[in-house]
Amino acid sequence: MSQNPALKKALMLSRNIDLADLTGGIMSQPTQHVLLIAPVMDALQQQLDTHYTVHRLYQHSDAVAWLADNGAQIGAVVTRGDIGVTTAVLENLPQVGVIAIFGVGTDAVDLEYARRRDIAVTITAGALTDDVADLAFGLLLSSARQLCQGDRFVREGRWLKESSALATQVSCKRIGIFGMGNIGRAIARRASGFDMEIYYTDRKVDSSLPYHWCEDVLSLASNSDFFIVAVSGGKASYGIVNRQVFEALPKHALVINIARGSIINEQDLITALQNGDISGAGLDVFANEPNVPSALIEMDNVVLQPHVASATHETRQRMSNIVFENVQAYFNGQILPHRMN
Repeated sequence: MSQNPALKKALMLSRNIDLADLTGGIMSQPTQHVLLIAPVMDALQQQLDTHYTVHRLYQHSDAVAWLADNGAQIGAVVTRGDIGVTTAVLENLPQVGVIAIFGVGTDAVDLEYARRRDIAVTITAGALTDDVADLAFGLLLSSARQLCQGDRFVREGRWLKESSALATQVSCKRIGIFGMGNIGRAIARRASGFDMEIYYTDRKVDSSLPYHWCEDVLSLASNSDFFIVAVSGGKASYGIVNRQVFEALPKHALVINIARGSIINEQDLITALQNGDISGAGLDVFANEPNVPSALIEMDNVVLQPHVASATHETRQRMSNIVFENVQAYFNGQILPHRMN
């Protein structure tokens, strides 16, 4: 798309002309249509409803038919990172110019297809970094110090009859961070406060970081008492944390995943836990959400969360604001403040 602001705005507005408004050769003010793929925060939906014509695809029993009849009027798509938008849907939106994602995950969007179509993709980068890093450490502490087991121990009255089991120290241990993006770095900063020895791996070494670089995920695993999955989801990382990784980890290691469920081979994780190849796990994400394998639910050494790493009032409001800013900028012909492609 042209970088000339005036031309860019004209092109964007032209995408949203509703031909049904053409009467007697006179064109009315173009209506700006937004397609909402899945529910988002009420505050964001209200903002969108106030300023645009919003169509909720998830409310249509026959989405294919609705898209065939109405897709040509859609200028912007709003979706969640865990849901994305399929290429089949985008193919029915000839005028769409932006996909505004509520979240940072882009693995559920075909970015190459979006590039070919010159469809901008925006994310809420930076808004949820601290919350996700906080939950990663919360899962680490809960798993290592057996906080959930201790809570049940007290509630069940067992403290009156017996002593609780010993837990695992966190401070001064080795933490391995798989993925040193914004969230990985935030986790590392928190680990520094616990005097931990920090190891990491990513696509390339970053010489500005004062941490130990590992060439690959297996090397990282062998140097980790706590193995944190913080890498981006997608084809490149699908199932990459597998049996070989679990075998490379020390038997006392804990695995924490706050990234995407697809990154871990879930059956290999279950087998590793059942065989004692690793000590436990803390999981916020799963391969087939919200379906969690019964084997994981039944294990006392696994802490489970319902994909809530960014689920605080403050962060969800910031995310909502960013999504709206991107949609507004697109329809106003302005530079998108959080474009990532």
